[in-house]
Amino acid sequence: MEEVFELLKKIGTYYLATVDGDKPRVRPFGTVDLYNGKLYIQTGKKKDVSKQIEKNPNVELCAFQDGVWVRVAGKLVNDDSREAKKHMLDNYPNLRGMYNEDDNNTQVLYFEDGVATIYSFTSQPKVIKL
Repeated sequence: MEEVFELLKKIGTYYLATVDGDKPRVRPFGTVDLYNGKLYIQTGKKKDVSKQIEKNPNVELCAFQDGVWVRVAGKLVNDDSREAKKHMLDNYPNLRGMYNEDDNNTQVLYFEDGVATIYSFTSQPKVIKL
């Protein structure tokens, strides 16, 4: 999991896919955190993406850089603990203008039963269970 986290941090921007009714929705994200042995992302509860995840928590993200890409698929689980929110925001202080661990909007979610696959053009895929 550490390898997946480090790769996503290095790449910076990944694309998160959700389902909206019967339509796919993909958008760029940049937050990723490793907390209590789980891979987390962050969003706002007021956003459409949060509502989509609530209806269908099965998501996939993808990031690419320098001929290497990673896909992470799994179910996102909401963690409403103040500690998890604070950990995320402490690692992304630039978000503190929009979010804080005590508001009713900040949302952090972790992958449950996730599978990450790291690909490149020069080697076999590497599968990591989260």
